[in-house]
Amino acid sequence: MKKLVLFIFLLPLSANAQWQDVLNQVKSEINKITNPNSSIDIAGGLKEALNNGISKQVSKLTATDGFYKNPLVKITLPAEIQKVDKTLRKMGLKKLADDGIKSLNRAAEDAVKEATPIFVAAVKNMSFNDAKGILMGNESAATDYLKGTTSTDLYAKFSPVIQQSIGKVGADKIWAGIIKKYNALPGSSKVNPDLTDYVTQRALEGVFKMISVEEKDIRTNLQARSSDLLKKVFALQDHK
Repeated sequence: MKKLVLFIFLLPLSANAQWQDVLNQVKSEINKITNPNSSIDIAGGLKEALNNGISKQVSKLTATDGFYKNPLVKITLPAEIQKVDKTLRKMGLKKLADDGIKSLNRAAEDAVKEATPIFVAAVKNMSFNDAKGILMGNESAATDYLKGTTSTDLYAKFSPVIQQSIGKVGADKIWAGIIKKYNALPGSSKVNPDLTDYVTQRALEGVFKMISVEEKDIRTNLQARSSDLLKKVFALQDHK
């Protein structure tokens, strides 16, 4: 769209016929984007793109090692207990330290299973104006829309599941043992982090990170537009 507008201003004023042709093209493009009755289902295309992100990317996070072996989202230790990890490794307790990190990622993998129904509801409720803003927004506009509409609900869902999962996968016992060992060391400063909140926040970050990966692919890679609707809708974005 910006290219078309720029082209208008570069046209010689004497070229009335060309001016009118371009003006009509601009009006047509604007109508495609701003008219909810357009033959191009913008909202439908954006919903399909978001659902692709949810089904292709978020579902990967729920698998074993979905977080732990994905460098984009792997949950590492909070800063306040990184010193615990380093100390354990120096003491020859590498396996204990590795198990502690793995257990946090397992809790996140378990909790993300709760995300899909919340995302589906948010996508279903997307309005035409929401879709128009997303389409013409930046490369993470769709992901940002989901953040704004789902973060509170996701945190409320994730937190108790992660707390329970930390117990289920044994992370509470592992970390209680790790921290107990560390706190017993001469000269160590006592640590007692809120691991549930930390893992919940990192799990949320991971979910939105993977959705943004899919969104960027659809916006920039023509081959990722796997349906006629996606091709038509994102062709509009290509000319903005």
